Amino acid sequence: MDLAENLRTFLENGEDWERRSTSVRGVSIVRLPKTKKRAASLAIDINPIDDNGTSLKKRGVMIMGEKELVAFRTLFENEKLVSLVRTLDDIIPQKRSQAKGLREEIIEL
Repeated sequence: MDLAENLRTFLENGEDWERRSTSVRGVSIVRLPKTKKRAASLAIDINPIDDNGTSLKKRGVMIMGEKELVAFRTLFENEKLVSLVRTLDDIIPQKRSQAKGLREEIIEL
């Protein structure tokens, strides 16, 4: 089954808010429930994973289209943001994360 077929099947048969891992560490697909204004859809959840397999954040960044991806990429590459993050790293102690179990179903990208 190719990527488009896998995603179509997940969209049609997945549960609301179900999450599937992909072959790219830190990238998963979430099935969003239908609302009054739109049908059920899929979103990409980007949440980097540490060396222990633990998500770095409780919630990641949800991307629902190429336009959003480009906008986030532009922000993430902004030197002022990089400088801000480095300064925060210098003044705020880092948290320790706890390992979580691995997910079963993987969507190959």
